[in-house]
Amino acid sequence: MLVLLPPSETKSPDGDGAPLDLAALSTPELTPIRERLVGAVVRLAADPPAARAALGLSPAQDVEVARNAALCTSPTKPAIERYTGVLYDALGIRTLTRAQRARADRRLAVGSALFGLVRAGDAIPAYRLSAGSALPGLPTLRALWRPVLGPVLAASGELVVDLRSGAYQALAPVPGAVTVDVLSERPDGSRTVVSHANKAHKGRVARLLATTTAEPDSAVRLRALLRRAGLHVEHDGGTALTLVLPPG
Repeated sequence: MLVLLPPSETKSPDGDGAPLDLAALSTPELTPIRERLVGAVVRLAADPPAARAALGLSPAQDVEVARNAALCTSPTKPAIERYTGVLYDALGIRTLTRAQRARADRRLAVGSALFGLVRAGDAIPAYRLSAGSALPGLPTLRALWRPVLGPVLAASGELVVDLRSGAYQALAPVPGAVTVDVLSERPDGSRTVVSHANKAHKGRVARLLATTTAEPDSAVRLRALLRRAGLHVEHDGGTALTLVLPPG
């Protein structure tokens, strides 16, 4: 089972690993595009006003530009510890046992605008690049990633559970992947899309899938696993699951 997580805009700024080594990252088929994007991001950071415009930043966020400038020299840490925010807080990677962490490292991967895909243990620095960013002189990120990353994911041979947000799914759709939508049920029975809490609940789902000893190989078995954990999950017969949150 491969669980695809969305990245986060916020990232832990620290690290004690060696500087970025693109050749050491998993999925070496992606190295040429990674090299191209890393070079473009570093060059762009030399012009802070242009970097702000391309990345959608304000002058108050120049620390993000500085991180991009130091992309090749700053310390690294495992990707699953680099990303922060609501989803990653709910995942709670640092609270896992050694055995659970080993399973999580095998199963979790993060969609990335800069690296395409990073496995949990891949060592990466802090950076700023979003799926919707436009780098001067380059095609769109979707045009760069989709022809290469899409086939890599499609050929994984594993059940893919795609928890990425829409913008990152668009970079490389995965045919047949199981998706999870989160809806909140009102007292009158109507349902609404969950916004902020959506990330927390997907983080909890990711934690369950990362640590379970089960190996679900279909949407049906995945639904059964989630329901045994006490979640209200519906399945329409396709590859989409709906996690329904009760009123309140």
